[in-house]
Amino acid sequence: MTEQTTCSCGQNEKKRFIIPCAGQANTGQITNAAAIQLTDEGFGKTICVALLATGNEGLVEKLNAAEDVVILDGCKMKCAAKIAAAQGVVPTQNLVMTDLGFVKGPSRSYTDDDVEKVAAACWMGRGRESEEEKEGHCTCSCGCGGSCE
Repeated sequence: MTEQTTCSCGQNEKKRFIIPCAGQANTGQITNAAAIQLTDEGFGKTICVALLATGNEGLVEKLNAAEDVVILDGCKMKCAAKIAAAQGVVPTQNLVMTDLGFVKGPSRSYTDDDVEKVAAACWMGRGRESEEEKEGHCTCSCGCGGSCE
């Protein structure tokens, strides 16, 4: 039996990066907590959105070479997605907390269940859905807004 060696340097790991908006509202804080949890779970590595905003060339190159770039935005403003786009980084997933049912508010409080909901959505690839799928538009083109299905 031949023993297979595994590399411990990380070169063979899937290159997946998570960019949370980390905004001041509760929904932004959830993105940061979820990114940390996802990193701890081995989903990917958290990237600092502020560093990305500076245009750090090494970071931009790393993100553009990645297999997956997951953006976690707190609200419809999609600040993290806009920062990524300004640097030429195209995400493979973009999850918006308000699209997941969270209500944006001035409180920075959230629960462990809130964070778990976001982490689970990332693992399931929910951020890969098109905008039409997220908004419930129908696929038959009848104009009902998704109520006929």
